[in-house]
Amino acid sequence: MTLEDNVRDFLRALGEDPEREGLLKTPERVARAFEFLAKGYTEDPTAVLNSALFTEEYSEMIVLKDLDFFSLCEHHLLPFFGKAHVAYIPNRRILGLSKIARLFEVFARRLQVQERLTTQVATSLMDAIEPMGVGVVVEAEHLCMRMRGVEKQNSIVVTSCMLGSFRSRQETREEFMTLIRSRNGR
Repeated sequence: MTLEDNVRDFLRALGEDPEREGLLKTPERVARAFEFLAKGYTEDPTAVLNSALFTEEYSEMIVLKDLDFFSLCEHHLLPFFGKAHVAYIPNRRILGLSKIARLFEVFARRLQVQERLTTQVATSLMDAIEPMGVGVVVEAEHLCMRMRGVEKQNSIVVTSCMLGSFRSRQETREEFMTLIRSRNGR
């Protein structure tokens, strides 16, 4: 049975007629949409990172902030979206900046919970480039909280994962948090 067939069955279960004009192409559209929204399952995070590793004698914090993302809550298949902030302190190896965004996208394009997404990005960076430390903060709005259940508008969920020097050194963690709160990174 294909995803399209399952969507037709789903529409019938809702009490809809998948053969009516407005829904005729819906199963195909939904299948394509979910293939895109879940494309992270077909991508290898290690391969993404290993394609842009460079040796560099730089040992100060590198921060990529306000990285927009979209993901799907694995509990309700509803979107959650927001901004991610990722930082690391290199240990003789740096990563092409776009690869941090790509790594985040690989994990965000899977059925997720925000806590796992945050940790997966941090641990993947730590494993791939072996920096002195990694920090990841994710701020997101969850439509499963806005559209159903408690229906709480404007609520934001914040998760973090601090590894290496970001966990062991309060000053490093504070520098990261200060940088992501500032408007211009200073």
